[in-house]
Amino acid sequence: MDAQKLTRLRELAERDSLEAFEPGVKAVVRGHLERLASAPTFPALLDAPRRNDPGDLDNLECALIGVPFDLGVTNRPGARFGPSALRAIRFVGPWNHASRIVPFALCQIADVGDVPIPSMHDLEAGIAEIERYFERVARAGVTPISAGGDHSITYPILKALGRGEPLGLVHVDAHCDTEGASGGSRFHHGGPFRNAALDGALDPERSIQIGIRGMAELMTRFSQDSGMTVIHAEDFRRLGVAAVIDAARRVVGDGPTYISIDVDGIDPAYTPGTGTPEVGGLTPLDVQMLVRGLHGLHLVGGDVVEVAPAYDPTSNTAQVGAALLFEILCVVSDSVAQRRSTPTARAD
Repeated sequence: MDAQKLTRLRELAERDSLEAFEPGVKAVVRGHLERLASAPTFPALLDAPRRNDPGDLDNLECALIGVPFDLGVTNRPGARFGPSALRAIRFVGPWNHASRIVPFALCQIADVGDVPIPSMHDLEAGIAEIERYFERVARAGVTPISAGGDHSITYPILKALGRGEPLGLVHVDAHCDTEGASGGSRFHHGGPFRNAALDGALDPERSIQIGIRGMAELMTRFSQDSGMTVIHAEDFRRLGVAAVIDAARRVVGDGPTYISIDVDGIDPAYTPGTGTPEVGGLTPLDVQMLVRGLHGLHLVGGDVVEVAPAYDPTSNTAQVGAALLFEILCVVSDSVAQRRSTPTARAD
């Protein structure tokens, strides 16, 4: 090889790979990478700083919260193990190569552990406990990003966050989850958005449901009658992600908005570890790009639900779930930072 070319290559190899970041952001990224390089100790969602007490919300702006609850399932159980499966996934983040967002440089963020649920034998009591916990989070002024759990957990979260003003919703799923009572209970995982709308916590006309398909078509009536926008999986493919992003932004507008992603919205080729898989879904990249497209909205929280790791020995479902949780954290932390008028942490 030419001597000058070889010298130039060696000079390039000596450059700091983090030089594109501002000094403060660089310190956060470097610290995160150093933690990843060390032996794992106490696993945390997205390798965030870990707090041992779920009641310890002091000096936090965003909290990563596990909700290990699956008493609302109607098919395969096991989503109660979703938070632990997502905590086992490392090397997600700490910066987003596409949006250039570094959430841990934008906000004070920690994994505060799991919602305390005293009994795993009482669906309604569990829903009430989850609501009480998220009311406390809301009173503390902390923005929650949660790992479920089945989709029934989203109802009490929305109820707690939407108590003062009804929320808009960007919802990725194979199913609309606006079904009425089933098996004598309305709190199952097929009805959280119906329940939230009927309680006044969710504005149906500011809600969009994306990826709908399969048997869910039998249960979309309330979504359509109440004014929710429903985009089927086939429509997503026909329209393309950019058009769906435009539709989502138009539907939710400038008001407070929540993001909820059920991993069964993604094709089971990628996320087989879930309770009610439906063939013909979105790809992980589809959903990543969709969430990135929500940047700049007034986002007040989000969740990834229905990861049931027992049905996926490859851990692919947890890998996808953790990646999507990170995408939500990126746009939500950026929204929180923008509301307090601080510069966006990006590697430009």
